[in-house]
This record gives sequence, structure tokens and C-alpha cells, in this order.
Amino acid sequence: MAVRVYLRTFGCRANQYDSEAVAAMITAGGGVVVDAPDDADVAVFNSCAVTSAAEADLRQQVRRAARRHPGLRTVVMGCAAARSPVQIAALPTVASVLPGADLAAICDAIGLVPGSAESPMIAQRGTRALLRVQDGCDEHCTFCATTLARGANISRPVASLIEEAASLADSHAEIVLTGIHIGTYGADIGSSLGALLAGLVSRVPAVRFRLSSVEATEVDAQLAELLTGDAQRVAPYLHAPLQSGSDAVLRRMGRHWYSAESYATSIERLVSRSAVFGLGADVITGFPGETDADHAATVALVERLPFTGLHVFPYSARPGTSAERLGGVVADAVSRARAAELRAIAARKQATYRDGRVGGEADVVVIGHEDGHRDGLTGDYLQVDLSEPVPPRGARLTARLERAPGRLGLRAVPLA
Repeated sequence: MAVRVYLRTFGCRANQYDSEAVAAMITAGGGVVVDAPDDADVAVFNSCAVTSAAEADLRQQVRRAARRHPGLRTVVMGCAAARSPVQIAALPTVASVLPGADLAAICDAIGLVPGSAESPMIAQRGTRALLRVQDGCDEHCTFCATTLARGANISRPVASLIEEAASLADSHAEIVLTGIHIGTYGADIGSSLGALLAGLVSRVPAVRFRLSSVEATEVDAQLAELLTGDAQRVAPYLHAPLQSGSDAVLRRMGRHWYSAESYATSIERLVSRSAVFGLGADVITGFPGETDADHAATVALVERLPFTGLHVFPYSARPGTSAERLGGVVADAVSRARAAELRAIAARKQATYRDGRVGGEADVVVIGHEDGHRDGLTGDYLQVDLSEPVPPRGARLTARLERAPGRLGLRAVPLA
């Protein structure tokens, strides 16, 4: 009888990619991926260590699955497995704790046919495919537990990435390049992210490529040209982690490679190249030592730059990181209030940008949701309603954006 595996993912797109690789391996090994732990022989939890809440959620979900199915055999992989193996191993039904994403070890832990881990990934379960181009990070941000869990930067060979992307392009209209620190892609193999993206665009036709998170100051001339040159091939969107608009806080964070002004200059230079460009960022509030003046500097920088969306997080102390030893702890209430202020600014800027796109054209990929609803995702990362008849999930179309009532406020109308 085929082994039945429940697969649950926490955290970033790099983790999501690893889970897709596990799912492909399960299928290749004669197993079946099921939707609930109640129906499974084995549960695989791909864990995240970026915040304490992420680890708490993992523990809660493992315990819940064990209560529903006491006979379940549980495997925990990923970053939290690397950071807290003893604590995770003590959870009910946990049989294996495997740091990272060692497919051969996971294959063995699940009980699949030996060699299944070598099967190529030709399709993924999501509408948009993920392509992990590298793993690890050579920087040492004082708040980050991911570097401790993932290790140093390791780039995948260009040839294997082009081969995998070509296979994924047969089933997906968009491929998202992801990793832990993709801006450093190629530093260890004599290449660069720009060179890789240029190779993918040249060798894998028709599909739209999108970058996940890239540091603003790591966007070189070649990458800037690709991001703003052809929106049909490379999505005109950048998610550039900011974290703080205060140089003093950036130094305490260990983010030594840019200042608030060099970040702003890089962003303004890039965005000025294109009339349509989406811009996102991560911001942490309440980092140890953050004063009212530091927060005001972040607010001023966010107001200055043309952000179309922000991910704002109150600081979460991670065991083993050097930020734990910093003084100047900020009260949770203050951190949350600062986050709320920045989110309100981001919402206003996003609404302004969306209003400015009314009447414009967009390259739209139809995405699906668990509830069966379908939306469109534009190249500049706007989620939009779709006019009737709604195209099938995964379809790609050129559309005009119109103002529309409803939860998204924009509708994509296909051009004849």
C-alpha cells in the first residue's frame, strides 16, 4: 500500500520550494500527498525559525495532529529543526528531526523507495512555480536565526537551474526565483543574479520570471535593466528589505552594507526607469535601542519612497542571536504602535498606487485560492478581480485595469 503523507509548510518561499521538492519526491517514490493528518501514515512539517511565533505555531500544529491521530509518524525538517532539535524531538509522535532539506534523509525517514530524492521536479502544486537558486547567507544580521540554521551561501549551477525552469515552464506561467539571500547568487561560482536571470530569460521562453527578496544595493546595472526592460519576461517588481530607516538601528542590526540614504538612492534610481513598478519591503519595529527619533526616521523614509506594499513586523527576539544581548529593550506596546503607524502609511500608499493603475494595461496571471476563488496577479504585484468569464487557474492574459466594487477594487478586463 502506498505511504500517505501529510505535508505542512511554515515560513518563506525557500521553505515552500523545499516542500514542493518533497512532494515531488513522494509522488516519484510511489507515495501519496494527503490533505489532512487524519488520513496520513506520516506527517512532514517543514519548519520556520524566523520568529518565536513561527516556532510556537509549529509545536501547536504537531501536537494537534498527534491528538487527532496518535498513530501518526512525524518528521520535522527545516530551520526550526536545525535550531531546536531537542525540544522538537520531545513533541508527541515525532520520529525524526532533520535540519534543512536533505531530501535523501527525508526520503528514508518517510519510508519511500530509495532513490526517489533524485527525481527531477517538473511541476508544482501552486499556480506560480518556485525556483530556489541558492541557500544560506554569508551575512550575520544580529536579529536573524535563519543564517544560523541555513549556513553559508551556496549557489546552484546555472545549467541545472535552466533545466529545472524549462520543465516548470511547461506547467506554470510564472516562476519566482527564491532563496535565503538571492542577491548574492553566484558569488561562490563566478556568476551573479543578473547573469542567471539573463540566461533564464534567454533559454526559457514565454514564462514570466519574478524575483523574491533582493537587497536594494545588490541590484546592479544588468539586473536593473532586466527588471525594467520587458515586463512580459521579468516582473517589474522588487521586494527590497529595509528593516529600518535609521542608520543607528541598521548598525545595531548588523546590516552594514547600506545606509538609509544609499537604500533610498538605489530605489529611486531603479523606479525612475519604469512608469509601472511595484516596490515592497520588510520593516522591523521595536528593535532593541530604537528610539522615537529612529522610528521617525523610518517613517520619513517610508513616506519618501514609492512603496506599493510593506511587511511590518514587531521585533521578535530569537535565542542564540546577538541581538538578544543588546540593551534598550522596547516595550511591546510601543513596538506594536509603531508597526500600526507604518502599516497605515503603507495602506495609504498602496491605495494611491492602485488608483494610479486604473486605465492602464497589465500582464495578469490567474491565481487560485483554497476557497476556490480565482484572482489575477499583475506583474507589479497587484491582486485584481477578473471579469467574466473567469479564465482558468494558471492562465495568463493581457488586460486593462478598471475600477470595480468589491474586496480588491480593481478588475482585469482581457484585451481583445
